[in-house]
Amino acid sequence: MSDWHKNIAAITLFVEDPGRAHEEETEVMFRLDNTLLFLTKSSEAPRMIAPAVAGAPGNGPRHVFAIIVDDVDAVCAELQQKGVALLNGPQDRSWGMRTANFQDPDGYVWEIATELPDTAD
Repeated sequence: MSDWHKNIAAITLFVEDPGRAHEEETEVMFRLDNTLLFLTKSSEAPRMIAPAVAGAPGNGPRHVFAIIVDDVDAVCAELQQKGVALLNGPQDRSWGMRTANFQDPDGYVWEIATELPDTAD
């Protein structure tokens, strides 16, 4: 089995107005010790979890729990061998991570992610 770090590294909550918490238009990030908390505008959800759809306030998934792994592709292969269908990915994201998302049987959306190498050097 692939080595998972066994902690939630990031939580994304889909909100209607991130500006209520901060001045950013579509997303606010808070660093909580070893966890990142993102408040992301609901209309931005498709770029993260498509083809799943974020529920309206009070209805359906409005969050993503992210777990950092050493090799997202290896973990995806392992999940698929166990019959877990991926919603999307693995794919490189503009925020510097390679991610894949899946839904558990209760409808919670989980992201597994690996930090991309810094190519700016």
